[in-house]
Amino acid sequence: MSKNLTKREEDYSKWYNELVVKADLAENSGVRGCMVIKPYGYAIWEKMQAELDRMFKETGHSNAYFPLFVPKSMFEAEEKNAEGFAKECAVVTHYRLKNDESRPGKLMVDPNARLEEELIVRPTSEAIIWSTYKNWVQSYRDLPLLINQWANVVRWEMRTRLFLRTAEFLWQEGHTAHATKAEAIEESEKMMQVYAEFAENFMAIPVIKGLKTESERFAGAVETYCIEALMQDGKALQAGTSHFLGQNFAEAFDVKFTNQEGKQELVWGTSWGVSTRLMGALVMTHSDDNGLVLPPNLAPIQVVIVPIFRTDEELDAISAVANELLTQFKKLRISVKFDNRTTQKPGFKFAEWELKGVPVRIAIGPKDLENRTFEVARRDTLTKEVIAKEGAVQHISDLLEQIQKDLYNRALEFRNTHITEVNSFEEFKDVLDNKTGFVSAHWDGTPETEEKIKELTKATIRCIPLDRKEEEGICVFSGGKSTGRVLFAKAY
Repeated sequence: MSKNLTKREEDYSKWYNELVVKADLAENSGVRGCMVIKPYGYAIWEKMQAELDRMFKETGHSNAYFPLFVPKSMFEAEEKNAEGFAKECAVVTHYRLKNDESRPGKLMVDPNARLEEELIVRPTSEAIIWSTYKNWVQSYRDLPLLINQWANVVRWEMRTRLFLRTAEFLWQEGHTAHATKAEAIEESEKMMQVYAEFAENFMAIPVIKGLKTESERFAGAVETYCIEALMQDGKALQAGTSHFLGQNFAEAFDVKFTNQEGKQELVWGTSWGVSTRLMGALVMTHSDDNGLVLPPNLAPIQVVIVPIFRTDEELDAISAVANELLTQFKKLRISVKFDNRTTQKPGFKFAEWELKGVPVRIAIGPKDLENRTFEVARRDTLTKEVIAKEGAVQHISDLLEQIQKDLYNRALEFRNTHITEVNSFEEFKDVLDNKTGFVSAHWDGTPETEEKIKELTKATIRCIPLDRKEEEGICVFSGGKSTGRVLFAKAY
């Protein structure tokens, strides 16, 4: 199987686009800016969903579903939120088509079927959900309200890339209501922590936890917590956000509760979400010039068995051993595929499963049957070893755990060696031009300085790290006072 992938160092963007298509993750659709997620790509997303869903439910959340359409007046109720998303909104104005008499066989919008009120196709669901919460919350006994939904949203992007930025994408969005400010802040921080644990333990991606600056915050939020990851090309990617909404949406939609003293109060809110953009992060963090590299915890197929044979008799003998392995792997809940296709040669299969990032490949030929051995190849390091048949399944189970750890540690080392402290604007520009990655620099805290740096370098403040050292310093751009370093980077 010919991969013919562009090399990462030649054109990282082209390499990414080719890999997503050739590895059967997704493709562009007949609708501009929208993607078709193919079965192999969707299988990865399903594993992500399953783990996140489990984590949400363990932290007390329940799933629900809310409408795709939001009346325009409802959308406008929280002004900052509406203003923040206004440029990306798709709007439904009519509800019927009719035959176009001037063009036989064509349809036109029926001018008599205009909606009384225009509907926004949800870019995010705060408006529809908070208007619903008004009916659900009466007393302190109804709180906290901990709801999540798995859904699609539409944001009319002009420049799109598969997974990273599409007009329609899949995500989850949590929306919670609380009796106190402290509870809501605790919830926002807790969900950021859930995202960080998922990214590190399942995606094998190290992340930096932090706060967004005012200009980078979610529209309508008081505070935005985030996890930031670093891709192999040195650009940052926002991997998840959790927002403390204060009482902004409760006020806009009049969501009040009677407290224990019998007084009416506005509730405190949060919202948080991750999307299919995580698929892009997964591809760009670990993959190489040969194709996908998937962490075992998210790989749809963790082990593939490829038989090497010339005759039907040899295939039958190998199949008997392979089927024993399948049974043992399944007992350990390891997903395994026996690729016994007779239409493709072993070399083709090796290349195909390498391209698709299957963590471990077992090759079995007649000699292996004689010697009671298997050849085992690791996708992450492209190394091979010959192992004894006895204890092979436990060996490979341990190997999968090792690969998961090694991928995380490799990404962590890359991230840590691509954070550069600078103390002048010349150093700042030099790092962005020659090294890439995160630039750790003092900032005076003003949006004016932030905007000017973005204008001159295309770098934005990715986050104010939660674990940063509070220290007096001098802003790299303005020379003004600073209370600590922030992380800048060019980003997706």
